[in-house]
Amino acid sequence: MASRIPTMKLLSLVLSSFVIVQIALAGDPDILSDFLVPNQNNVDGSFFTYTGMRVLVNQSTFPANFTILKASMVEFPALNGQSVSYAVLQYPASSLNPPHTHPRAAELLFLVDGSLEVGFVDTTNKLFTQSLQAGDMFIFPKGLVHYQYNADPNNPAIAISSFGSANAGTVSLPKTLFATNIDDTILAKSFKTDVSTIQALKAGLA
Repeated sequence: MASRIPTMKLLSLVLSSFVIVQIALAGDPDILSDFLVPNQNNVDGSFFTYTGMRVLVNQSTFPANFTILKASMVEFPALNGQSVSYAVLQYPASSLNPPHTHPRAAELLFLVDGSLEVGFVDTTNKLFTQSLQAGDMFIFPKGLVHYQYNADPNNPAIAISSFGSANAGTVSLPKTLFATNIDDTILAKSFKTDVSTIQALKAGLA
């Protein structure tokens, strides 16, 4: 029995170390340099500057549909390794950002103008909702299904979101479920409906 004690302690230490490593890797991985660039010999301040948001300053008309303007590592490569990204969300009257998730980051939303109905669902299937007014902030926890809805039939809304990842990722539930060629029968059984209903939903997203 005594010979088993060191083995159990060793196993416990290994398991504890594994947990710690998993926690450390929960966000973007740490980098071993100040920043990541394709060629560090040819870098100046322009690499760290993103001008894609200038269109908002010069925008004369509000978009007719819900619009997201992103600054992630895809659009702004200097964010690679910095564990941060940004988005400006524009909601015309009565528009919706459909239920979706960000698998790699939480989202902190700041409502600049207008009003929004927001919500997310946790892993116990509990729904948390809130009515936001300009100046309010709301956090959508990492990986949880959430949405934003501008219920005002007359006025638009604008929000700014920050993410704790250079590439938070977006998984849209409607598109993921009904626009990726999952078999109609599988979806019909999953939603306890018939194939014709599933086909109608797919047609609406085509």
